[in-house]
Amino acid sequence: MSLLTPDGGLLFWMLISFGIVFFILAKFGFPVITKMVEERKQYVENALNAAKEAKLQSENVKAEGEKILAEARNRQTQLLKDGADIRDKMVEDAKQIAQIEADKMIQEARALIQKEKENAIKDIRKQVTILSIDVAEKVLRKNLDNRPAQMELIDKMLDEVINN
Repeated sequence: MSLLTPDGGLLFWMLISFGIVFFILAKFGFPVITKMVEERKQYVENALNAAKEAKLQSENVKAEGEKILAEARNRQTQLLKDGADIRDKMVEDAKQIAQIEADKMIQEARALIQKEKENAIKDIRKQVTILSIDVAEKVLRKNLDNRPAQMELIDKMLDEVINN
C-alpha cells in the first residue's frame, strides 16, 4: 500500500461516506440553505424597491421644485433683484440636499445588501461544517462501537506504520 494510492476498500468506504453526507445535505441542509437564500433575495428586492420609491419621491420633490421655480419666475418681475438671487439660491440648496439624501439612501441600501449577503455566506458555511462533523462522528462511532473492531483497527494502523 502506498501513501498516494488508496486501496479499493478505502475508496469504497469513502464513496459510501460521501453518499451519506450528500444524502443528508440534500435531505436536510440544501432546503434550509435555499430557503435562507430566497429570504435574503426577497429582503434585497424589498430594499431595492424602497430605494426606487425614494428615487421616485426625490423626482417628485424635484418636479414640485420646478413648479415652484416656474411660479417664482412669473413673480420675478414683481420682486427686487436681490430677492430673486436669494430665492434661486434656496431652490438650488434644496435640490442639492434632496440629491444628497437620495444618494445616501442608495449607498445605505447597497451596504446593507452586501452585509446581508456576507452574513448568508457565513451562515451557510457554518451549517455545512457542523453537518460534516456530525456525520463523521456518527460514522466513526458506528465503526468503533465494539472492542474487537477497535483492536483490529489499532493492529491495522500499527502494521501500516511499521510497513511504511
